[in-house]
Amino acid sequence: MHAFPEKTSDRQDAAGRPPRRKPRRGWRRAGIAALVIVGLILLSTAVNLVLEQSEKSSTPAYGERVAVGGGALNVYRNGQQGQPVVLLSGLGTPAPALDFQPLIRELNGFDVIVVEGLGYGYSDLEGSPRTNENISNDLHEALAKLQVKQPYVLAGHSIAGFYMLDYANRYRAEVSAVVGIDASIPKPGNGPVPDPQPELNWQKALAVTGIVRVFSALVPGFVDPGGSAYTEDELQRMRMMTSWNYGAPAVADETARIGNNAQALKGVTYPDDLPVLAFIADEKTEHTAEKTAAAENLLQNVRRHEVVTLQGNHYLHWTQAPRMAETIRTFLAKG
Repeated sequence: MHAFPEKTSDRQDAAGRPPRRKPRRGWRRAGIAALVIVGLILLSTAVNLVLEQSEKSSTPAYGERVAVGGGALNVYRNGQQGQPVVLLSGLGTPAPALDFQPLIRELNGFDVIVVEGLGYGYSDLEGSPRTNENISNDLHEALAKLQVKQPYVLAGHSIAGFYMLDYANRYRAEVSAVVGIDASIPKPGNGPVPDPQPELNWQKALAVTGIVRVFSALVPGFVDPGGSAYTEDELQRMRMMTSWNYGAPAVADETARIGNNAQALKGVTYPDDLPVLAFIADEKTEHTAEKTAAAENLLQNVRRHEVVTLQGNHYLHWTQAPRMAETIRTFLAKG
């Protein structure tokens, strides 16, 4: 009789090794986990949308919207009748008119005007490409439609340094002085800069899905401005508007064009006869000397200029508004 070979055990293969587990169970678990994550994201997105709509309907907007070529800009004014001072915010500031409030209060007696660019505050969140030219032309059109008295003082924080430099050369007769608040100075390279290409806007995704809102609620100190010069209402509104405006398409485009805008300003300086006051933030690092030297170099042709260093972070107006306002008054009084 021929003996039949013994059956290999269900737990062993022909070589005596346990068989590989079928991956089906692992894939099933991964699929369930993925569905749970997607479900949570969709739920968070829906809740965020409802909350945003409720906030916008129950919170009165500040300022006045003005239609310009690039889109509609929101403009806030303090309602006073003095010399006009036009304030321009730094990159990505979610609510410029609120962010500048400490300085606005200290500039009592001036007609303070905050022009919120596309992607900021209550302005349209997207519009024309954010080139120096388009930003300057939008600003000029808004001020003209509002019949702002000329000449006005142009004051700007951070990246607004690019646009003030461009604007002062396009519309010299309309500007009486420029004030830089730790303003960015263009550093163009030697070669051409390619135009930015469309990319996935991860920041907008974080805002739409409610992640920015949750983070702002859990860690408010991370998004709140420093110092003690803001009211609780202003802080709360800035947190809300951070979740509304974070990752705005116009700001994403502006960010992507920094290299192009710097290159477009290669060799450009302020007009010789235009007074310029430059505040430099001293953060107690080696960069303070670099920024001061860069400002002096940019302004070497300007007959009347001052470079003033103040201790504080990049957002000097959060904590140094009284000193800044006093210095601005003195500088402008010199004619």
